This record gives sequence, structure tokens and C-alpha cells, in this order.
Amino acid sequence: MNRSLFALFVIIFAFALADTIMAQDQPNIIFLMTDDQRCDNLGCYGRPEFKTTNIDHLARQGVVFDNAYYAVSICMPSRVTMMTGRFISSHQVGFSPPYDHTLSQSDFRDSYPAQLKAARYRTGFIGKFGFNVTEISRRPNGNKGYDFEKQLKEYFDFFAGDGTHTGGESKVWPQEDAKLVAIYDRGRKNTGRTLRNGEAMLHFLDTQPKDVPFCLSVSFLAVKHDSNSHMHAPHFDLFKDHEFSVPENWVEGANEKLPKVVKENWRGSPLHVQRSSTPELYQRQVRRFAAQGYTVDQQVGLMMDKLEEKGLLQNTVVIYTSDNGRFQGSHGLFDKALLYEESMKEPLIVFDGRKPESQRGRREDAMISSVDIAPTILSLAGVQPPESMQGNDFSKILNQTQDMSLWPRVVFMENLFLVSLRGARNKPNAVEINEKAIARNKSYRCHGVRTKRWKYFVYYEHDPKIEELYDLQADPFEQNNLVDDPAFEGTVKKLRKQTEKMYSRALE
Repeated sequence: MNRSLFALFVIIFAFALADTIMAQDQPNIIFLMTDDQRCDNLGCYGRPEFKTTNIDHLARQGVVFDNAYYAVSICMPSRVTMMTGRFISSHQVGFSPPYDHTLSQSDFRDSYPAQLKAARYRTGFIGKFGFNVTEISRRPNGNKGYDFEKQLKEYFDFFAGDGTHTGGESKVWPQEDAKLVAIYDRGRKNTGRTLRNGEAMLHFLDTQPKDVPFCLSVSFLAVKHDSNSHMHAPHFDLFKDHEFSVPENWVEGANEKLPKVVKENWRGSPLHVQRSSTPELYQRQVRRFAAQGYTVDQQVGLMMDKLEEKGLLQNTVVIYTSDNGRFQGSHGLFDKALLYEESMKEPLIVFDGRKPESQRGRREDAMISSVDIAPTILSLAGVQPPESMQGNDFSKILNQTQDMSLWPRVVFMENLFLVSLRGARNKPNAVEINEKAIARNKSYRCHGVRTKRWKYFVYYEHDPKIEELYDLQADPFEQNNLVDDPAFEGTVKKLRKQTEKMYSRALE
């Protein structure tokens, strides 16, 4: 054989072999996210009455994080944070001006799906995408006519995205995949949004080529809304007569102890009175969330069975979480966003099929932030996280090789959403309207920190600033604000300084 031809053959063979080895070494990754699923609405987090048996089994086979917290607890910015590994103060993608930007194409290229696509992963997305990606970052986001396919097709091989919050239509591709198109056919008998997403998830696995790693992100729209149209009726029947336990900090009627700026300006107070402020309203709401959570749980079970059937389970990492919590009447609040535990505590389960049985099934108390998820996913795939990511890679915690003396003992949290400004996004003077709201002392924007023992946060745009401090060991339901107690003056000063330091970093 001609030497040059032989050399060329060797080079081609080496590249092919390298690709095969890479595909074998890189795990498949499935990222599952629900919408508004409160952490304790899962059996593995202490309430088996919610009947999440498949998720609980996933937890018993994986790592359950008991101190995971959202960097921001409202859907659009939380989703961006988990995809990009950046705080909302950095990416500024949210609902109310001036934090209502789109995410630029260049910034999305640093997200975990785009990075894995570049690393030769097959990438898929199913469900609620929840934010806009545009050529350059601009505000406001969510204008009508947004085109998922134009902005995102280069990053996803398989896409079945819902247009909620984007101003665009739901989109499905590849269009030549007749079964995928049929699953989302509007003329098809409605089997429910969660069941359709579950079908698409199984179809993605059925169409997965051999020897190619994949990353599939599934963002269920459940359990966000509690109308009849969002529930699978047979699953609701399992809960329709069940009397759910009531958290100790649930408040009947209005909560007069809340800060005035919250009571008068945050929608959570009046919505609680309307939707969760009596025992009957509470039970009605939670039964409906439980029914939707059960439907999601069934899809998780089907997914795990499919992975085993296809011989994929032993090389797949499954991550389960939600985009934010939900008050469900705790603190006399409905909704989320504010920095109390029910809103901020994140369910986080990581199952790694590569681990032997002897190394599976444990609980982890390290402090984890939702901003840490993207760099961890990339690290698990053997991809170096880009410098833009502000989170910490916790893959060594999963492997129990992390020097915990070097791991942060505090997480940073923030809320930049003012509901009164959401309708002002498209007005030319939106930023001026925001400044007037602050000047009139109507801003409840807040940020703070959580350690294993302490929670501190401050409504920093209010004059004077309003601060809250809770000892979560002695007061897990946050009923006793210690900020004015002289005995804790040193703790307040320390956590106030920590908050300011972490906020400065978040702005980078």
C-alpha cells in the first residue's frame, strides 16, 4: 500500500476510534423539570401521601439533595439560570423591566444544550421552553411572532417546545418524523399535556441511534395550573377524597404579619385569600397539584423502563428537579418568587446508572444552588464549562471525591420580579415606570443568602430597607424574624456582608 495512503488510513481510523471511545465514555443525560412543584410535594422529601412512587424509587437509587435552593424562584429566569449557569442579575431574562431581556445567541451557545451539541451529543427538548433566544439581547422579551425554529434549530436535533411566555407558537421538529408530529397534532384527541410530553420522551428514546450520546431536556408544564383541563381525570380520582396534611405555617385568611410592602404590592397575598386561605380551598388546590404530580411520576416510571429496555440505563444520568417552589398558603401566600423556604427550596435528585448498586442511594446535605446545574451537567459529560458560567460543578460531590472544606457553605438567592411592571414591558417608558415604583416604595425586590442554619434576606429597594433573619434549625417554618434581636446582631452583620459580596459576583 502507498505510504501516504496508509498514513491517511491510520489517521482516519484513529479519529473513528477516538469518536467511538468518546461516545462510550460520555454518559447520556436526561434533565427532567416540572413547573411549580413544591419540594415537599414528593414522597422522598417527606410526604408519601403525594404518591410519587417512581420518583421516590429514582431517589432511592440516586443522590437526594436536602439543601438545594433556587438562585431565583420564578419560571422564566429560573429556566435560563439552569440552562446557562448564570444568576438573573447577570443574564437579566425575566418578566418585569429592566430585567426583561431576551437571551442572545452568543449567550445561549454557552448553555449546556448548545455546549453538548457542539460536543457531538444528540440533543432534544420537550415541553415548556419558557424564554426567548434572539440574535442579540434586547428588551422586552415575549413579543408575538417568536420563531423557535429560526432561533434554536441549530442546537436541537429533536424539539417539541411549548410557546408559553415566548410570544411564539409551539414548534415540533424534525417535521419528517411523522410519529412526533402526530403526538402534537391539534386534531388528535386530547390526552393531556403531560401524557403527550411523556409520549414524545419515549419516542426520543426509541429513535436514539446506537453509539451516540444524547442529552434530553424535558420540561413538563405540570404541576403549575389547577384547572380541570390540565389534569388527567383518572389520576385526579386517586386524590379527590384525600385529606392532605397541612403545613404548620399555612395561614387561614390574610397574614397580617407580612411586611407591608409585600401585603400591599405582591400578588401572593390577594391570591392566597382567593385560592388557598380556607381549609376547603387548600385541599382543593393541593389535590389538583398532587394529581398532576402523579401523572408526571408515571411518565418517569415509563422512561426508566424504556431506558432499561433499550439497554441505555447503565450509561444514563437522570436529573430531576422543578423550576421553582410554591407557597400553597404557607405564610399566607400563594405563588412563589419571595425568598421563604416553600418558594426557594429545590427538589434535586441525581441518578447515575453507571454507579454500581453498592454506591447508589444516599442523601446529601451540601449547599447546592440551581446555578450549579449547568456546569455540573457539562462536567458529567466531560465538557469544560465555559467561563461565563457562575455556578459550581458538584460532580465531585456526586462521586464523593469533593474536598468539602473547599465547597461553599452558602447560596445566594434573589427576586427581581415586580408584578405591577409586567404589563409595562412594551411601553417606551418602562424603565421610568420601574424607577417610579421604587421611589414610591412599592418595590419588594429582595436578595439574600441561605446557610444550613440561617436565612437572611433584604428588600433592598425599599426605604428604609426591610431585613429578615431566621434560624432554620430552631424555626424551620420561618415564624420568628430575629433581625431586631440584639443577640443576633453579629449574625445579621455577617450575613448582610455575605449577601453584598455575593450580589457583586452575581452582577458579573
